Amino acid sequence: MGYRIPEETIETIRRTVDIVDVISDYVQLKKQGRNYFGLCPFHGEKTPSFSVSPEKQIFHCFGCGAGGNVFSFLMDIEGISFLEAVKRLAVKANIDLSHLQLDDADKSRTNTGETKMMVEAHELLKKFYHHLLVNTNEGQEALDYLQARGWTREIIDQFEIGYAPNSWDFAVKLLSGRGFSLELMEKAGLIIRKENGDYFDRFRHRIMFPILNHHGDTVGFSGRLLGEGQPKYLNSPETAIFHKGKILYNFHQARLHIRKHQEVILLEGFADVISAVQAGVAHSVATMGTALTEEHARILRRNVDTVIICYDGDASGIEATFRAAEVLTEAGCHVKIATIPDGLDPDEYIRKYDPDRFRRDIIDAGSSLMAFKMMYFRKGKNLQDENDKIRYIEEVLREISKLPNPIEWDYYLRQLADEFSLSLSALQEQLNRYKGTVKHSHHIDREETPKPLLQKKLLPAFQNAERMLLAHMLQSRDVAMVVQEKIAGNFNLEEHRAIAAYIYAFYEEGNDPDVSLLLSRLPDDLKPLVTELSLLLINDEVSNQELNDYMRHVLNYPKWLMLKEKEQEKMEAERKKDFLTAARIAKEIIEMKKMLSS
Repeated sequence: MGYRIPEETIETIRRTVDIVDVISDYVQLKKQGRNYFGLCPFHGEKTPSFSVSPEKQIFHCFGCGAGGNVFSFLMDIEGISFLEAVKRLAVKANIDLSHLQLDDADKSRTNTGETKMMVEAHELLKKFYHHLLVNTNEGQEALDYLQARGWTREIIDQFEIGYAPNSWDFAVKLLSGRGFSLELMEKAGLIIRKENGDYFDRFRHRIMFPILNHHGDTVGFSGRLLGEGQPKYLNSPETAIFHKGKILYNFHQARLHIRKHQEVILLEGFADVISAVQAGVAHSVATMGTALTEEHARILRRNVDTVIICYDGDASGIEATFRAAEVLTEAGCHVKIATIPDGLDPDEYIRKYDPDRFRRDIIDAGSSLMAFKMMYFRKGKNLQDENDKIRYIEEVLREISKLPNPIEWDYYLRQLADEFSLSLSALQEQLNRYKGTVKHSHHIDREETPKPLLQKKLLPAFQNAERMLLAHMLQSRDVAMVVQEKIAGNFNLEEHRAIAAYIYAFYEEGNDPDVSLLLSRLPDDLKPLVTELSLLLINDEVSNQELNDYMRHVLNYPKWLMLKEKEQEKMEAERKKDFLTAARIAKEIIEMKKMLSS
């Protein structure tokens, strides 16, 4: 029978932990005024609309509407029950709950009991494997191999590398002896079942690299075979706790270093990460023996803006770099490329040269993504051949056309023009064709007639009313407070709702009207509209009648839509000669019109 946690204990935990610290483990937050903003972890977005208030200890996403306190955040992000969230936060707050007998009955959502046992089994094996490697004669061969390749005892301990003995039943006996269900251990990927029902170890005579999830729980292994045989590397299968498309190796240790450096180094393998960390590049992570997924990219983008890809320098590594860069760019990351020469991988480069050279000549010397692509498109082409040269130029122009920055367009166009002695105007013309419109080439056409900053728009009454309200709210705190009381978030257009929410928060922080300061708090996609609204020609003061008229238009618009639907229903009833229904709807329409005119 589970006992409830006293309300005062829950409140103490809530007051003790800082919601900003908790959410920062999942989202890269940047302070803007009194609040923090970042990319929402609950839906895909490229501009931050996720807000955290340290004063109120709440979070809210203006994009998808997610919100709540520190408990609900942890429940939503981890898919756990309220009780489990309280337990985790109590540990963070150094509050002892051991005197309470707690049972979590809500296990249906995540099958907590089984997954907990799976994690505990992995943790147990990790410790035994590590002990065998560093403390026994049985693991000496594996330890000698690791140290011969340059890994110190400190780095071996840090990554808890171990050794699985050359035995068919070491793990089976250890796990069954500790009370673990062998059927469940098969589901966890640690052992394999024979046709006769017996079990044997999945990993034998291998150097064991534990795989930890982003919270530091051991959820899988990668085992490198000692000596001859296949496969050289054997990885845990996909299980309830291990999804390689969602886990980045070393992310749990690298997260703080990523925040410190404001960039992450993306590598391909375990050995690359371990060598890079030993070389002083602690903000290194790797995919789990698979191509970079969209989920990997979203995880990285939530935590950092800049990703430096440092894959192998061979042909397959270059191809993988190109594909990963496309995924990261689509997720909104700023991508740089650290190229390894001579077909080496990062681990080989560090061992052949030295850590300082790796940091200085590889990581710090990373090139732009466009520079890498230009190099990539040269592969297999003879640029002395006219056909190859033209194909190369066209491929580069297509990539330039995707760049968002006019300065970059101009820079790379001039680079092409200089290298191949081409006319800049010819390249510009071809670029415009790839972009599908000449409007993107305004940086080139010096004679282009500038468009007026504001154009008169014929807008629906409700939309114009919302724009006027927001314009007045931008220049008056009092107007904003009236609108917040009467309308709150019930603007009809999504972007207007978001802007209103930012304005409310801005004034609640105690700020005076200041569009420039407000703009510094806004995501990029809202700034143009707010700037436009701030330039609308409005009176310095708005009368109560004018203000009420605007608010009436905004609040009546949904009712007007309902009226239109009723009129359609009436017409449909008349078409079917259902005059009784038509008469009833006509009466409803009359009442609705009275309400709209009142």
